[in-house]
Amino acid sequence: MIKDQSPERRITGRIRIAFFILLIAGIFLIGRLFFLQVVSGAYYRTQAQRQQNFSQILTPRRGEIYLRERSGELIPVASTKEGYLLFINPKKLENPNSILEKLSTIVTLDKEDFLARASKKDDPYEVVLHRLDRDKADKITDLKLENVVVSPEEWRVYPAKTEASHVVGFLGYKDDELEGRYGIERYFEEELRGKTGWVSGAQSAGGILLELGKRFLSPPEEGYDIVLTLEPNVQAFLEKKLKDVQEEWKPTGGGAIVIEPKTGKILAMAAFPNFDPNTYGKTESLDVFVNPVVEGAYEFGSVFKPLTMAAGINEKVVTPETTYLDKGYLTLDGYTIKNFDEKGRGVTTMQNVLSESLNTGAAFVASKLGKENMRKYFGAYGLSEKTGITLPGEVKGNLQNLNSTRDVEYATAAYGQGVTATPLEFARAASALANGGKIMKPYIVERIMRPGREDVVFGPEEVRRVITSETADTVSRMLVKVGDEALLGGTAKFKHWTAAAKTGTAEIANKDGKGYSDQYLHSFLAYAPGFDAKFLLFMYIEKPHGVRYASASLGPYYEQIMQFLLTYYDVPPDR
Repeated sequence: MIKDQSPERRITGRIRIAFFILLIAGIFLIGRLFFLQVVSGAYYRTQAQRQQNFSQILTPRRGEIYLRERSGELIPVASTKEGYLLFINPKKLENPNSILEKLSTIVTLDKEDFLARASKKDDPYEVVLHRLDRDKADKITDLKLENVVVSPEEWRVYPAKTEASHVVGFLGYKDDELEGRYGIERYFEEELRGKTGWVSGAQSAGGILLELGKRFLSPPEEGYDIVLTLEPNVQAFLEKKLKDVQEEWKPTGGGAIVIEPKTGKILAMAAFPNFDPNTYGKTESLDVFVNPVVEGAYEFGSVFKPLTMAAGINEKVVTPETTYLDKGYLTLDGYTIKNFDEKGRGVTTMQNVLSESLNTGAAFVASKLGKENMRKYFGAYGLSEKTGITLPGEVKGNLQNLNSTRDVEYATAAYGQGVTATPLEFARAASALANGGKIMKPYIVERIMRPGREDVVFGPEEVRRVITSETADTVSRMLVKVGDEALLGGTAKFKHWTAAAKTGTAEIANKDGKGYSDQYLHSFLAYAPGFDAKFLLFMYIEKPHGVRYASASLGPYYEQIMQFLLTYYDVPPDR
């Protein structure tokens, strides 16, 4: 029979067991601490630093694009607006129908779209609404909905809408990145975008930055603002007149430029069809975004005749009084060249070649010039070289026909057939007639404003002289006579100002390059005052309906545009 242990012995045994258990636990804890602090110490220190460190990219504000009014006031045509976007976390979002109902009391959401986004259970981020204002953003935040987040965002706005859209371009996505697309937005992407910055440092559990002295900061460099040479009232008036042309004659496309011939400064540039950069995604064809004034080359026809005449006068092979026998046609290399009405004028002058737009007369001047001089002058006019305008996608004209040995190629080039130029190239060349004989580099940016640094300023730049001032004056007198007496029967003459003018009606070449169609391209060249030109206007339209000649389709609009320019800028009368 075993006797019960005494109470003292039982207590002693329990103490030993408890001590043993505590000893084992202590050894385990020490081992665990050794593993965490020594064996895995580097890993956990890194994890702690990651949780305590703060790092954020600082996005710069994109630069603005402005037009400057004659008064000096800057008018924005591209700016950045601040607001908020709304996104959800479908991965954790519960009761999407209830969430939608609550959000719909503040903003309008597409139910089908919202629920489709909310159903993406593997996606932690789905934007459901952009461009919220502060008031709506605050109201949504006050709802305190889980996995529904309001976040700051910026977006590009274009207050002028379609006005100058081909020049300005737009900010859009290329792959997954926002960048300038077309126009100034594209050409000056680097300057407008600016440079990103960053900030990093330690933060508390509540997200408050600590250790100010150890914080690192590289501030962003804000994008530069750009001021264009376009005058907003001139631009608006020009576009209104082009719209009137569209409504009256239903052309498929067209454009116009107003330029200061003495400086190369562009006061207005427009083309149609155009687009609204605010809603560029709704545009059906990407071709609409292309600026045909710098990216399209055309056979402009008889507006080339003043350039040919200027070359002949400059080489002293003809004068305004020089005569030739006009039979109404001319046969060269087996091809027959005809006047627009197929009628002959008999013995007639070079002045009449311009006044009545005689193809045979332009061919006569070409024959007197000779092939080498034709190539020299048309090249010097810059008709086959880019102007260097600060707009993307510029192309150059084609003078390949002047490499031919056939006389007919030079004869047709003399009146603008078989050779091409961009509208801007031609306006630059024609400006030499209006400014005393110089080729000026066109410019459409006035300055790039760089805070804290010197602004980049653009101004007149002479490329070369192509004809003498005396030749330019002579041709201007001939074209003023065209404007006073020949254009629309003399009804387009200005009472108080002289104005030089010339029209062009050109057959449009077939797309296969073989021959010409029965459709036409109309063009119009004018500058005023005729002997001290402040403005040069060049317009063109493609395939107008119900009108045969450019004088009828564009003549009345030339009068309205030039009258506006002369009065808006208070140009003193010269008659």
